[in-house]
Amino acid sequence: MNTVNDMRGKSNDELKDMLLELKREQFNLRFQQASGQLENTARRSQVRKEVARINTLLTERKNS
Repeated sequence: MNTVNDMRGKSNDELKDMLLELKREQFNLRFQQASGQLENTARRSQVRKEVARINTLLTERKNS
């Protein structure tokens, strides 16, 4: 799990790449849950929170 301080050190392009990767993982986790194959249910909320952190950082940078 990435911390906010680690994320602040990354460029916008790196954050957007991370966001894309997390969105893919989020989709796969939703698919696994729907088919009954999801083992680590806590990972869904972790991914959702990481997506929110990245979106917050990108918004902060955009507005400043």
